[in-house]
Amino acid sequence: MSGQVIEASTGAKGMTGSGSVELEAACRTLAAQARTGARQMALARGSAKNDWLARAAAALRARSAEILEANARDVAAAPGLGLNAAAVDRLSLDARRIDELAGSLLQVLALPDPIGEVVSASRRPNGLEVSQVRVPLGVIFMIYESRPNVTVDAAALCVKSGNAVILRGGKEAIHSNRALHRILADELEASGLPEHAVQLVPTIDRAAVGLLLGLPEFIDLAIPRGGESLIRRVVAEARMPVMKHYQGICAVYVDAAADPEMAIRIILNSKVQRPGVCNAAETLLVHREIAPEFLPRAAKALMGVGVELRGDATARSIVPSMTPAQPADWDTEFLDKILAVKVVDSIGQAIEHIGTHGSAHTETIVTGDLAAARSFVAGVDSSAVIVNASTRFNDGGQLGLGAEIGISTDKYHARGPCGLRELTSTKWIVFGDGQVRT
Repeated sequence: MSGQVIEASTGAKGMTGSGSVELEAACRTLAAQARTGARQMALARGSAKNDWLARAAAALRARSAEILEANARDVAAAPGLGLNAAAVDRLSLDARRIDELAGSLLQVLALPDPIGEVVSASRRPNGLEVSQVRVPLGVIFMIYESRPNVTVDAAALCVKSGNAVILRGGKEAIHSNRALHRILADELEASGLPEHAVQLVPTIDRAAVGLLLGLPEFIDLAIPRGGESLIRRVVAEARMPVMKHYQGICAVYVDAAADPEMAIRIILNSKVQRPGVCNAAETLLVHREIAPEFLPRAAKALMGVGVELRGDATARSIVPSMTPAQPADWDTEFLDKILAVKVVDSIGQAIEHIGTHGSAHTETIVTGDLAAARSFVAGVDSSAVIVNASTRFNDGGQLGLGAEIGISTDKYHARGPCGLRELTSTKWIVFGDGQVRT
C-alpha cells in the first residue's frame, strides 16, 4: 500500500532499556525505509514532485470531511491532555484552514526546484570544469507538537527538495496527523514517487523518538518544532545534526521617532494576532522620550483586547494598572496574552536588553529615523530584524518561501525561516580529460 507505515508494539512485552524489542525493530525498519526512499527521491524529476503536490492539494480539499472528523476527535480530547486555549487553536482545523493547507502545497509547487541548481562554476587553469550544485540532505526526521499543519508543510518541503521525511507529531494531534498523512501518502505512487518518501511514526510512545534519534546511519537531520522542553530533549538525544530554536522571545522597540498610531498597530498585531506562536511579541521596549504620552495609549489598546501588561518601575509609574514585572518575565516566552513592558533610555539600551534577554528569533523597531533603523538592524543579532512591521512576518510563507519547516536561530547551516534551499546541501562536480595532480 502507498505510504504504508510500520505498526509498532508499545506494550510491556519484551521491554528492554528505552523501549520494547518490537518498537526498536519497527523504528529501525521505518528509518531504513526512509533511507531507501531518500535515494530514490534524489533521482526524482521535478515534474513528478510537482505532480504529487498538485494531487495532494486536490486530495486535501476532496477529503476534507475525513480530516475534520479526525481533528474533532483530537480537539475533544484536548482538555483532558491539559491544552490551553492557544494550544487548542494551533490544533484546530476547519474548512478555511484545510483550504489554506492545500494552498500552501500549491505555493510550494510554484517555487523553483532547488535540486541541481548550480551554486558556482569555474574552469581551473589545468582545464578542470568545477561546479558546486545543490543536492538533497537525505532523510529528515520532523518532531512536532499539536500543530497538524506541520504534517502538510513538512511533507511538501521535504518532497520538493528531494528528501524523504519521517513525521512524528504529538499525541494531541494523532488522529489529525494520521488522516493527513494517509491522504498525502496515497498520492505518492500515482506521481511516480517512492512510497516511503513520506512516513508517519504510528505510535505515540515517546520512546520511539529516542530510538529514531539514535539512528544517524539512516537519518541526516532532526528538526524539532514545539516547546523548549521538546527541543532540549531532541538536542540532548540526537546523534545527528539538529535544526532548532529554543524559544521565541521576540521584542518590539518603539523608538523616539516612531509614529504612535503605526506603533500601536504593529504591537497589537505582533502580540494578539496569534499569541501562541513563536514569532509573537513577548516584550515591548519604549524610548523614555515618548513613553509618557505613548504608553497610556498603547496600554489602553492592549488591555482592551485582554492583554496583561507586566511593566518595569518606570512603565508602572506611567500606567499604574500594569502588573509589576518580575525578573523572569524578561526571559519568558509567554505564548499567551501577556506582554512584558520596559522603558529604555536609548536605542543602545534596547539593543542591549534584546541581546541579554532575547532568543535571537525576531525583533522589530518602529521608527521614522533611518539612522536609528540602520543602527538597530546592525546591532541586533537575531534571525530576522524588522523595521516598521509586525514580528509575525518572520514566517516562511510571508517571506516568499512558500512554506517553512521551522525557524532556526542557529547560525549554521541555516538561519531564520527554513524552506526548500535550507533542506539541501551541496556537492562538487568535477569534469576532467585525464588530469592528474602533481
